[in-house]
Amino acid sequence: MSQSTRRGHTAGAFDIRVIIAALFGIYGVVITVMGLVATSAEDIAKAAGININLWSGIGMLIFAALFLLWARWRPIIVPETQGESSAE
Repeated sequence: MSQSTRRGHTAGAFDIRVIIAALFGIYGVVITVMGLVATSAEDIAKAAGININLWSGIGMLIFAALFLLWARWRPIIVPETQGESSAE
């Protein structure tokens, strides 16, 4: 069934994937900034030479972007109910 023949509207900002992407995006930005600014050489040495905050933050940002793309490419269609009409 094509997008134009479906009746209803998309969930938009109320799609759970958008909410999850927003949360991961916010945490991803915070952790990425912490990895760039507030990580000492001692912290990196404790993590076997890997800046865990930086890589975790980048991973969260990629995950958020994938969720947003998924929501954009495959939107959830909310069917119209009998009481709704577009002529009102």
